[in-house]
Amino acid sequence: MNDSSSNEQRIFQGVGVSPGIARASVVIQDERFVAPAMRQVVEAAVEAELEILNVALGLTRAELAEMRDRLEGEIGSENASLFEAHLMLLDDAAVLDEVRRRVKEEHESADRVYFEVIQRYVNTLREIADPYLRERAVDIEDVARRVLRNLSAARSMGGALAGAAGDGPEGGAGKNGAAESGGLRVLVAHDLTPSDTATMNRGEVKGFATEMGSPTSHTAILSRSLGIPAVVGVHGLLDELNNGDDLLIDGYSGQVILSPNEQTLYEYDQLVLEKDALRDELQALAESDTKTSDGRRITLSANIEFLHETDEIMAKGAEGVGLYRTEFFYVSEIEMRSEERQAEIYSKVAVAVAPHEVIIRTLDVGGDKLMPELHRDPEPNPFLGWRGIRVSLAEPALFKDQLRAILRASALGRVGIMYPFISSVGEVIEANKLLEEAKAELRARELDYDED
Repeated sequence: MNDSSSNEQRIFQGVGVSPGIARASVVIQDERFVAPAMRQVVEAAVEAELEILNVALGLTRAELAEMRDRLEGEIGSENASLFEAHLMLLDDAAVLDEVRRRVKEEHESADRVYFEVIQRYVNTLREIADPYLRERAVDIEDVARRVLRNLSAARSMGGALAGAAGDGPEGGAGKNGAAESGGLRVLVAHDLTPSDTATMNRGEVKGFATEMGSPTSHTAILSRSLGIPAVVGVHGLLDELNNGDDLLIDGYSGQVILSPNEQTLYEYDQLVLEKDALRDELQALAESDTKTSDGRRITLSANIEFLHETDEIMAKGAEGVGLYRTEFFYVSEIEMRSEERQAEIYSKVAVAVAPHEVIIRTLDVGGDKLMPELHRDPEPNPFLGWRGIRVSLAEPALFKDQLRAILRASALGRVGIMYPFISSVGEVIEANKLLEEAKAELRARELDYDED
């Protein structure tokens, strides 16, 4: 922390990942992922140690399921479903089998063994070139922190929490206590996990800034969906701040301002007024015709990534969806990629924007994002190589699942298809051939779709 008592304004630069302005007193959360003490477990206590592990896993499972269900009602199933992925991480057989084996054979405490096994996976992910996959290390640490806290809670109760795994969502082990005490504040941390973000008391936490993170992290995605101004990647920030410092967070520019002076506060007051006025001015135009001065009609549609965004874009006067990004289905849990799940959500979007059109872009992974099972050795120029339509054509079964889901949505509304990163006519011909196969498969199953 900073020992200086100076009130001179200082500006730190990060990356704005969720728009908005927040100013309040600082609350510092410095919860690093650190190793528990090593303890030996005597032979007679091994089974009790394994039972404590089971209790901790049960508590964690209940917490994650509760967060998933609560967030689904607030921000939609796509964002909330990242906690489904956390549940899958929690029950990873490779991790748990190794932990249980070492407790049995090496008589080491479950918390220390669990930490060491997880840390090995985290270190491996952080060495991967792909930035999206590197960010998944945070998700693994998020789950692991919960397990370790619940191991401590279960141990302190002598395993007596076994019957309480379905009680409160947090079990005394999950929420950020700093973010719950009285008064408005901005939260500053080395890093925040998706759980930290999801469980913030949004009536008290006005915004947050972190030393780590990126726009593609699940924490950033959640902050945008929840409307919490946020800045990430402000390196060394914790060394410069104390609890109670006056801090302003600019989620637009990525600036974090310590002890903002009167001129800065005036400028930001004006910025807030300008943003409010612009929003009101644009909202007044929501129902207006979109025409050029010489009378040419323009279709003004919106880009979306999640189902819940349709309500907002339609309220703002969008004429449908010009680009529906579908990558989220493929970087969350496997179940989200099924034809049935995709068809369900695409259909809801088609109905929500009717009578306007939704143009669904097929899977665009590659470059800066790859599904874990498709990760290969880095290409010399991945942004121009194996990505977009080329990944889909190389995985035809996966591609046709998505094409059938899109076609099924067309029975309920106007739907178009966009193929990403086309580099030749041959790719279009091959993609359309698979599209015709998908149509034939739906006809054989007597499922409706729009022939046009």
